[in-house]
Amino acid sequence: MTAATYTQSEENVDKLRVGVAGVGYLGRFHARIYAGMPGVELVGVADVNEKAARETAELHGCRAYTDARDLIDNVDAVSIVVPTVYHCQVAKPFLERGVHMLMEKPIAPTYEESLELVKLAERAGVIFQVGHLERFNAGIMALAERAQNPRFIEIHRLGPFVERATDVDVVTDLMIHDIDIVLSLVNSNIRNIAATGIQVLTDHVDIANARIEFENTAVANVTASRVSNKKLRRIRVFGKDHYYGLDYIDQKFEMVRAEPDPKGGKWPRIVTENLDIQPRPPLDTELEYFVKSVRTGAPPLVNGRVGLEALRVALLVKEKIAACMPV
Repeated sequence: MTAATYTQSEENVDKLRVGVAGVGYLGRFHARIYAGMPGVELVGVADVNEKAARETAELHGCRAYTDARDLIDNVDAVSIVVPTVYHCQVAKPFLERGVHMLMEKPIAPTYEESLELVKLAERAGVIFQVGHLERFNAGIMALAERAQNPRFIEIHRLGPFVERATDVDVVTDLMIHDIDIVLSLVNSNIRNIAATGIQVLTDHVDIANARIEFENTAVANVTASRVSNKKLRRIRVFGKDHYYGLDYIDQKFEMVRAEPDPKGGKWPRIVTENLDIQPRPPLDTELEYFVKSVRTGAPPLVNGRVGLEALRVALLVKEKIAACMPV
């Protein structure tokens, strides 16, 4: 164990004590947000990279550890932001000790491991939130309030290659966000999935497309790429007499609907309205929701069972892709 300079003041006694396990690219943001959050004390951060742990800890005035288990007795809640392959190994000791947890998606590499963690959290009676960040995108939250009974959903999530999360494929890394959004908007069981994908730069699928058909006849078409020249993140939702379009990046929300012609014409008129979205970093909102759930006991927006279902569907998409790839 290594420790950075740390001083606990009396005013921190009643604060919610949190820790961050894993301070790579994303974990550093978790630490920064917790450190600046009212009523929260960032007790410490842990990473096998001692330099990364110490630098983050010194920046936020907390302790640094090279073993996440050293956090367990000192925190009420923890963010698990280590690589997916280590989720079970790192998370289990915290859950067994009743520590509330925000687990970055996906829960674990396999459905069986993920189910084990969800059941462990349920037995422990702790808050277990899965980090599906896009659910806390201000535009998506506005869309979820308005999109009733969608019939067709089209989502594009394209971006240039970055050397991050290359231990998993684009479905598990990126498309799973949009699978989760689709499942949250369509209140129906899945009837059929068709999917295709290819490897481009890594040993995993880098571009993928999935068509998800539901029993209520709704259809979702989802495309994800991590090797595109330009960044594009857009969702379009079609329903009876209305259409919603949201650009995730610039938070432009377009609402189009058909209304009776006020002049009594034969055809309805098309009315377009642009909704003003107040953009806010989704991770700030996500961590605030997590802290609120821990404090109040309210179910998180994306609980373990919700994250588990998104992973189940993502794994089905991967199976469909694998089945059509050349040997």
